[in-house]
Amino acid sequence: MSLRVFILAGEPSGDRLGGALMAGLRQLRPDVSFEGVGGALMAEQGLVSRFDMSELSVMGLAEVLPKYRQLKRRIRETAEAVLDMKPDVMITIDSPDFSLRVAALVKEASSIRTVHYVAPSVWAWRPKRAEKMAKVIDHVLALLPFEPPYMQAAGMECDFVGHPVVGEPQATAEEIAAFRQTYQLDDTPTVLALPGSRRSEVTRLAPVFGAALKQFQDSHPEYRIVVPAAGPVADLVRSHLAEWSDTAVVIDPNTLDGEVAKAHKRAAFAAADLALAASGTVSLELAAARTPMVIAYKFQWLTWHIMRRMALIDTVTLVNLVSDTRVVPECLGPECTPEAIAKALIKVKAAPTAQSSAMATTMERLGEGGEDPGLRAARAVLDRLSAQTSAAS
Repeated sequence: MSLRVFILAGEPSGDRLGGALMAGLRQLRPDVSFEGVGGALMAEQGLVSRFDMSELSVMGLAEVLPKYRQLKRRIRETAEAVLDMKPDVMITIDSPDFSLRVAALVKEASSIRTVHYVAPSVWAWRPKRAEKMAKVIDHVLALLPFEPPYMQAAGMECDFVGHPVVGEPQATAEEIAAFRQTYQLDDTPTVLALPGSRRSEVTRLAPVFGAALKQFQDSHPEYRIVVPAAGPVADLVRSHLAEWSDTAVVIDPNTLDGEVAKAHKRAAFAAADLALAASGTVSLELAAARTPMVIAYKFQWLTWHIMRRMALIDTVTLVNLVSDTRVVPECLGPECTPEAIAKALIKVKAAPTAQSSAMATTMERLGEGGEDPGLRAARAVLDRLSAQTSAAS
């Protein structure tokens, strides 16, 4: 009997996880079929998305409110689609504000098995989320090695499956040489600017990043700025480039062949001397490339004050958390200013190897050198599903 899977992702990082998981499921169960919502990488694995995934790419409490009615309608439509399909398993990927509401409606009306990929960061803030999640989720796939005990304590099955960043290819010497030639960089030192993959992020961060990079270049004029833009925001990034530097280079995946765009991004990460990045999983991509970094993020006023009051940790950067260090400097909330960021960049530039050990430890703990995380995740889904089926019979 074929395996039927409803799978849902709400943002680019989730699409990447979903694509790898779908590939793993296809490898282990060639008879699998998919329905759901996702992006380009999930489409490559055969998913026809029910609507554009970008509708769900909303971050922060204040940012969600204006789109609440539209999101509520999509929640209802998606849950109805799951119930109509009657899949063997529904897999939701991150985007908890959307995913878990869909799961709640599905569980209310059925006994469909639910899997959530990416454990909520209950170790960071709002620890009671795990207990609420356990009412609608049967099984969690965790990206970080210290997360399973939190989920299991709340009553869910949980497997650490590794982080997808450890399975991604790193740039070759040939790719780096081609990248430098294409953008006429020669041996020029470079600083990456990564202002996020959401339009709201870029809108808030680009002016601050630009001013900070100008100050950095005032004391280090030999550096060129390289911006590997995410496809959905490349046009917005380009509109800010003039404010940043007249010599800045943008890698726009919308103007390149897909594989060429990926190769250029890999090479940009590997060739960079340092990076300024928005808070998020990009810190792990930089760690995989062993590129020292500064992390900065400017939240909406309401979001920042709520998070600050509820936070259980003193850092948001995954490299710091996984390595149990605090070597990556952060400029967050009211500290996300051009002056603070420029100062941090200058400090990192002066001691570029200070983060090396933490980055290596992070990659090792996330599963570098082991089985591909997408395949591990697929195996965990199938093993737990098989165990449930056997117990029921």
